[in-house]
Amino acid sequence: MGFNGTVRGVAVLLGCGLFCQPVLAQDATTGSQWLTYNNRLDGQRYSPLKQINTTNVAQLGEVCRIQIDGPTSLHSGLIVVDGVIYTATGRETVAVDATTCALRWKYTYRADEERVSSSTRGVAVLDGRVFRGTGDGRVIALDAATGKLLWKTEVAAPRLAESTAAAPLAWGGTVYMGVAGSESGVRGRVVALDAQTGRELWRFHTIPMGKETGAETWQRAGTAKTGGGGVWGAMSLDVTTGELFVPVGNPWPDIDKAYRPGANLFTNSIVSLDARTGALRWWYQVSPGDWMDLDMVAPPVMYRGEGTQDLLVFGGKDGYVTAVDRDTRKSVFRTPVTTVITPPKDPPVAGAKMCPGYAGGVEWNGPALDRQNNQLITGAVDVCFNVKLGKAKYKAGALDFGGSIEPVGEDTGWITAVDALTGAVRWKYHAEKPVVAGITPTAGGVTFAGDLAGNLLIFDSKSGALLRKHQTGGALAGGVVTYEAGGTQYLAFADGNISRNAFGALGMPSVVIMALNPQKPQAVVSSASSSGGAQRLYSQVCVACHGTDGAMVADRNLATLKGRQTLAQTIAAIKDPKAPMPKLYPDLLNDQAVTEVATWIREQLH
Repeated sequence: MGFNGTVRGVAVLLGCGLFCQPVLAQDATTGSQWLTYNNRLDGQRYSPLKQINTTNVAQLGEVCRIQIDGPTSLHSGLIVVDGVIYTATGRETVAVDATTCALRWKYTYRADEERVSSSTRGVAVLDGRVFRGTGDGRVIALDAATGKLLWKTEVAAPRLAESTAAAPLAWGGTVYMGVAGSESGVRGRVVALDAQTGRELWRFHTIPMGKETGAETWQRAGTAKTGGGGVWGAMSLDVTTGELFVPVGNPWPDIDKAYRPGANLFTNSIVSLDARTGALRWWYQVSPGDWMDLDMVAPPVMYRGEGTQDLLVFGGKDGYVTAVDRDTRKSVFRTPVTTVITPPKDPPVAGAKMCPGYAGGVEWNGPALDRQNNQLITGAVDVCFNVKLGKAKYKAGALDFGGSIEPVGEDTGWITAVDALTGAVRWKYHAEKPVVAGITPTAGGVTFAGDLAGNLLIFDSKSGALLRKHQTGGALAGGVVTYEAGGTQYLAFADGNISRNAFGALGMPSVVIMALNPQKPQAVVSSASSSGGAQRLYSQVCVACHGTDGAMVADRNLATLKGRQTLAQTIAAIKDPKAPMPKLYPDLLNDQAVTEVATWIREQLH
């Protein structure tokens, strides 16, 4: 059926191949907005817009761009509501006009405690309010029209390295937020808050203890208390069953699995919770007793296949796209979407090469459902590591992998389309750098994507042919969305990123808007604050890898730097760093900024 008209109160079927479902016509989206992290609560990420198509992508041009912060990470999704784009960095939350890039408002968060995380996966918008997490473990609500702070609720403990870097999900008067920090031995959880007041409604611990289901999978007494299982991506929700689907992170310690014998539920799992009560419904664990950091972070996608088979599909840092039958809880298919090398069963002291794991595989943006071609399209990171076993020792708030990790070889990326029913590969594209940004297929027959080299990539969805490769000037690590305003289809994406995942280009955090045949691009707009001094630079750029005290990376302990290096040596190391530290000078940090931050590190962290 191809009918997509609007008839009030009549159920119609939109032309969507195998995945047709009846909807009320007055509720059928026209694609004018992008209301949640993945456009839909079910994670499908598909757009019905078709003005931009396979015949005219060459005519796409930049309408405008706005820099929203100084040098820092930008992993955030973009939300588009009533002509306004909402997004965020670690400190800043912004509302930007979706057609002109004009800044509507900016809210700068002032932390109550030392921040643990310098990044965020994004915001949620519901009933005139914008919700987000903070680096010091709070959830805040802002007025969507003005940016005024409405409430703030503390849900995590920064002193234990807990943070709320995840993208919240808002539905039915409730805000759902994950608590992250697996590498420091937190006990992960999901909390549900009243959207009007911020009052906690319920919480679910991803690491069970006592008489809770799964507690027996932590066979050594006491290890569950520091078991990891952080939630640091986004979630999906099925409004028909009231199920909240939560991707859960890795166990702690990452490598030293002998420290915590057992299957370690619910790490590396997709967990189904009752959205109203937080009660556990069911789970699917991908990697029991993991030592390779094969956590789940991307929100799963839900759809109905042939007959009444309901599928839940997700990508993980194991490098696979996995489909599970929601009724039988059995795997339907499991397809690799990057290089996968099976390592030994147990981590060796001498070291072993593993691919992907750690910073590889499918990161915080997972599969998207191309309804038109009945396929799933997924981006992934192709990178390998040499992993050596060590011995973990828990210290509150400290990072400890229980071993060491070193990257091996080049880092690239993949975009892969697989049959949505069988998992058979339809087409693949090898990107020059990792693909962590959102994937967006459309009814126009094109799929939008991007890589960390700064390339906006546009494909023929059916064939996989690359129709357009456009250098944007900054790494794409967050949202890539499309929407309609005034009869024009727009494409917007998060551009620029400086973080531990900065494998390719860097760039200042910005929002870029494109459309067909735009007028002369408007001047670049900047809403970025001044650096705010060396301490702010450290908290924006350095803290994600080195921690608030500088001691997070044991062999690069900044707290002992003053005794090991002169100021001139520290400045030289920042200007010409060794991998994996990103090169920020001279494009993003000038001489003065480098000197200031080097001096601050030596004087304040010793």
